[in-house]
Amino acid sequence: MSEEPKVSVIIPFYNCSYVDLAIQSVLNQSYPNVELIVVDDGSTLWLEKLTPFRDRIIYIQKDNSGTASALNKGIEVATGTYFAWLSADDQFHPDKIKNQIEKLKSTGTLFNYTAYYYINEQGERISDTVSMLFSSRAHFIETMMLGCPVNGSTVLLHMDIFRAVGTFDEMLLYTQDYDLWLRILPHFSWSYIEHPQLDYRVHQEMGSVIHSEAQKREIELVQAKHHGVLSHLLLKERGE
Repeated sequence: MSEEPKVSVIIPFYNCSYVDLAIQSVLNQSYPNVELIVVDDGSTLWLEKLTPFRDRIIYIQKDNSGTASALNKGIEVATGTYFAWLSADDQFHPDKIKNQIEKLKSTGTLFNYTAYYYINEQGERISDTVSMLFSSRAHFIETMMLGCPVNGSTVLLHMDIFRAVGTFDEMLLYTQDYDLWLRILPHFSWSYIEHPQLDYRVHQEMGSVIHSEAQKREIELVQAKHHGVLSHLLLKERGE
């Protein structure tokens, strides 16, 4: 029986008190071949949360320079066929990776993302399923041009995608994921799992709360950057 392909999960860690829960959720995966890389992006707090796991993770320490640089550093050392990202305050469901690998195989796609739940600081679920279904690829492209419905911590993608379009743009502090998805979109078909595979934590210290105005401005820049390519792609999908 052939071994399942390795999945490299990268957790960027910067002063996050929930990091141990994130790590444990990866170690609890039912999928048998997972490599966990924790990239410490210059943290000064909560480092003791890593101690119980040091023999089960690949630990990388670097100076603080943002999520994109932490993800790229993890990608540099990753040895997996597939990449997954988990924010240090979120948690995978136990079958997330297994379900996504199965979906990639059944659809022939190289990029998958999923629905998720919101949880609070105590880990209590505070939402119904957060999911967006699209009637067509054109509908999906239209939506992606207006905003990002793809939660980065739900994504599983083949490493060949990075070789084709590059990795995360380290100049972007808040929208490095949105920018990458828009670079990938014209070149690869995506698949989706409607059942939640992630708990996405909402709390007052999360970056999207603290930096909301700067994030909004950066979103507009990213949308303007990709508008021409995506407009052309949309016309092509519509047969115009």
